[in-house]
Amino acid sequence: MSTSDITATNQRDVYATVTDHIINAIEQGVANWKMPWHTSGRFAFSPINVASKKPYRGINTVCLWAAAESKGYESGEWGTYKQWLERGGQVRKGEKSTTLVFWKFANDSTESQDDGAEHSGGSSRLIFTRGYAVFNSAQVDGYTPKSEPDMPMPERIERAEAFFQGIGATVRHGGNRAYYAADSDHIQMPPFQAFGENVSYYSTLAHEHTRWTANPHRCDRQLGKRFGDNAYAAEELIAELGAAFTCAHLGLSTEPRADHAQYINSWLKVLKADKRALFTAASKAQAAADYMIQRAGVPTPAQEVAA
Repeated sequence: MSTSDITATNQRDVYATVTDHIINAIEQGVANWKMPWHTSGRFAFSPINVASKKPYRGINTVCLWAAAESKGYESGEWGTYKQWLERGGQVRKGEKSTTLVFWKFANDSTESQDDGAEHSGGSSRLIFTRGYAVFNSAQVDGYTPKSEPDMPMPERIERAEAFFQGIGATVRHGGNRAYYAADSDHIQMPPFQAFGENVSYYSTLAHEHTRWTANPHRCDRQLGKRFGDNAYAAEELIAELGAAFTCAHLGLSTEPRADHAQYINSWLKVLKADKRALFTAASKAQAAADYMIQRAGVPTPAQEVAA
């Protein structure tokens, strides 16, 4: 993508551009309930910026997962055209970029991946939103992607178990349904052996833990004013995204759930009617994942391998 193309993206509505891409990815996966945030294999890891080595956050993570899944990229490293040049790489001619979004706030000299939903203070006035074009390392010549952390699955499961125990939520097992009961403030899960794979159990557990964070004493998500009659569907979308962010933190895949198919039409309706709804959902999901990660205090597989 040329500089003029990037400028054109910024002059158009970047919210609409990103939302349209995700809507298309959702519609492509309707037949088997596979959404753009359902990661597997190497896609399970959080994508990182090749220059800063920091993971992308919120809506940008979703955008990069969707692009990687649709194009078959196995590396989680991304960067701008200039960032690749600075590392001796060259984006191949004709390669298509993926659009990411950053926000600028009055009280911060840098740009942030967290949107206005996470900057409610009076001194955090939003100045502008900017779209950026990034490329995956698979689109670049002259650069060798970093090796992904290689931790055996039993160890990943052990870390996941420690992670959820560290959060401290009340989890009960029994029955054939997974849900969060707000009245009693507990998470209900089917028995471990009821799940076909260990990963499915922890993916579902992450979903219900994200629902658990909505409590007023935790992340205090009140969606009625923002989403109206679609508040419950929006909460399910936040739980889906929160589970994906959390599982990526743990290096685990997330699995499609047939019982969530009922929400897909509601999600599409909300996203098509409100170009900023997905940004709000991703922001709140990231806040939920951050809350759980802080409470758990368990290192990620990447941190374990690096150590």
